[in-house]
Amino acid sequence: MIVVAKIGTSSITDADGHVDPNAVARLCADVADLRADGHRVLIVTSGAITAGLPAIGLEDPRPTDTRTLQAVSAIGQSRLMRVYDRLLGQHNLVSAQVLLAPLDFVHRSQYLHARQTLERLLELGAVPVINENDAIADDEIRFGDNDRLAALVAHLVTADLLVLLTDTPGLFTADPRLDESASLIEEIVEVDAELERMAGRSATDRGSGGMASKLAAAKMAAWSGVRAVIASATRPGVLRAAVAGEPGVGTIVRPHDRRLSARKLWIAFAIGSSGRVVVDDGARRALVERNSSLLPAGVVDVEGRFGADEAVEIALPDGTVFAKGLVRHSSAKVKQWRGRRTSDLPPDEPHEVVHRDDLVVLPG
Repeated sequence: MIVVAKIGTSSITDADGHVDPNAVARLCADVADLRADGHRVLIVTSGAITAGLPAIGLEDPRPTDTRTLQAVSAIGQSRLMRVYDRLLGQHNLVSAQVLLAPLDFVHRSQYLHARQTLERLLELGAVPVINENDAIADDEIRFGDNDRLAALVAHLVTADLLVLLTDTPGLFTADPRLDESASLIEEIVEVDAELERMAGRSATDRGSGGMASKLAAAKMAAWSGVRAVIASATRPGVLRAAVAGEPGVGTIVRPHDRRLSARKLWIAFAIGSSGRVVVDDGARRALVERNSSLLPAGVVDVEGRFGADEAVEIALPDGTVFAKGLVRHSSAKVKQWRGRRTSDLPPDEPHEVVHRDDLVVLPG
């Protein structure tokens, strides 16, 4: 079995905000147990910024500007890897640092290179320790506290299991800090809007992801055909229990039969929408039933302002969002072209509003 284990900043730091070697040691011991059972394991870890702050005396107050945080992540990444090197080495395991950026999952050549490297590392018996390349990232430096990155990695390596380790036992029916009657949701068949609202109310105070981000990542994994488990990082033997599917290990999200491509996973779940294109029912049928591109003739309205290549929701006039995609033209041009036939458009420009290769009919 191939297992991707993701651990966030809030789970590998102590009360003072420093990287906690005991927390990392616990994870490395769990990884060693799985390796002894014959499984292949990849770690997706946060914590580079946290590891870098003490080295240059910027802990209090913690900087908030992106330029400084990116510089601090470069300082902290080697220090974070030093901890993993040492603790995995105690189990005779070799760690391998891999830094990925979101665009590595969008461009086909980068995607294939990343997959080949990770597959070869697993063949060589190494444990890939993956983090986002924060030092050169653009606005993705707070990309879901690496939760979505972990889901994309699970897709990349065709993992069997994604374990999202956090500082709570899983998703609850209510915030257990405020409601004593809250109970653990042990299994989710379909992530719906009510569950997403519930997760949003249950976000933790530490780290940048929270439960909503973990549920979004689990949803991505489900649409990759990967079983996901949201569980406590402090539970003894949590990875082995997740592999075995033990009852009560955390919140298990079942995989779907349908498997989206990495690019379409990225479009559907990992990037925010900059606006909305409203279409008629004929366009909806063409997109859903015939896998067509969205043409201006089917557009009835445009909401928000967006540029070419940005993500937009595609909705019916009643507000029902059924698809998402990357637009080929700005909002001003789409509004200018709405309702027009292809023969009435300039011949030297692409006529699609959203090409079918950049469009995802949303699950559910």
